Amino acid sequence: MKFINNQKGYVVLIITFFIMIIMLSVALTMSSQIALEQKTATSAVKSTQAYYAAESGIEDALQILRKDPQFLSATYTADYTLDVNGATAIVNIPIILGGARAVTSQGNNRSMIRKIQTVYKMDSQGVTFYYGVQTGDGGLIMNNGSRVMGNVYSSGNISGSGTIDNNAVVSGNGNSIQGVHVKGNALAFTCDNATIDGNLTYVTGGSYDTCTYGSLAQQSQPVSEQPLPIPDQQITDWKNQFTPEQTISGDVTLSNNETRHMGPVKIMGSLSLGNKSTLILTGTIYVQGNITFGTNDTIKLDGSYSSLGGVVIADGTIATKTDCTFFGSGQEGSYLLMLSTSILSSAISLKNNSAGAAFYASAGGIDIPNNVSVLEATGYKLTLGNGAEIQQSTGTINIFFSSGPAGGWRVASWSEQ
Repeated sequence: MKFINNQKGYVVLIITFFIMIIMLSVALTMSSQIALEQKTATSAVKSTQAYYAAESGIEDALQILRKDPQFLSATYTADYTLDVNGATAIVNIPIILGGARAVTSQGNNRSMIRKIQTVYKMDSQGVTFYYGVQTGDGGLIMNNGSRVMGNVYSSGNISGSGTIDNNAVVSGNGNSIQGVHVKGNALAFTCDNATIDGNLTYVTGGSYDTCTYGSLAQQSQPVSEQPLPIPDQQITDWKNQFTPEQTISGDVTLSNNETRHMGPVKIMGSLSLGNKSTLILTGTIYVQGNITFGTNDTIKLDGSYSSLGGVVIADGTIATKTDCTFFGSGQEGSYLLMLSTSILSSAISLKNNSAGAAFYASAGGIDIPNNVSVLEATGYKLTLGNGAEIQQSTGTINIFFSSGPAGGWRVASWSEQ
């Protein structure tokens, strides 16, 4: 019996030992689990702090770009480190590519890394000028030696004795190409005493017998009329963007030799520039009266426009004098648009070479006199004097305009990398 009792005590000891091992294992497992959860929680906190540091870096970069327009230069770059409550953010602001910047910020909190990228792009209204010249029903009149270095589209007759380097299209029933030399192809209801180097397409019922052409084709219907490239609503939106603080009652005059930065501004009167004055646009200018330039004036966009275009609008006429010059911001793709909504036949009259500007008369005519060269002309009617030239370049096919440099950008995307 004693032997049996001793055996029972030994068994109890072994069972107790195993129970203690099991309990210790459970305790160790629980401790490991708790430690792991604590480590995970700590890592999550560090990761969150790194993420917020990265976000702070992005916000700081956007603030830099917003608060000083010079930083919107296409070539401006920056790499810097930002301290954020014990964490850091390494920020990269690259150059502008394709009208956008991919700003990145890498947050680091005790070796926990999170990275964010935002695409900051031009928020702009694009205007497509498919033609060096586009006219409405008033048509295109080309005098001796005048030339269009580009395509022409007209809802009215093309007439005169000038030269069109590329193609010419005339829409409407009964409208014609008369007297001019088209080096490319031409399409019109009728061709009259014109020279077409390429293919001439006329419309059934029209005539072509007096024309010289490379080849001939016929179609049954005239070309449908196309609207001018800037919708009336877009012009209205440009006019309605101004606050009371950006509105001037009465006329504005720049003195001789004066340089003035202006815009965005609405002038409830006329705008006059003295001789040798310089007007630098920092935003859209809307003039409810006429715009009159002096001699040797300079009109250009501020560098903050980057590759965007800028707009000057007049409800009245726009008239230049000798040796006025027009420029964009200096960066590729930046052009100045001079726009008149006047219904007069000389809504815009030019007396200077204007290679940096596009001229647009939404309801009236544009008069380009002898030996004057411009970049692009669109209007109800266009008259080219002797030796006048339209020199369309590739960059003017699509011009992007904004309400102003500060309002011309937006965050297009925001994502973690």
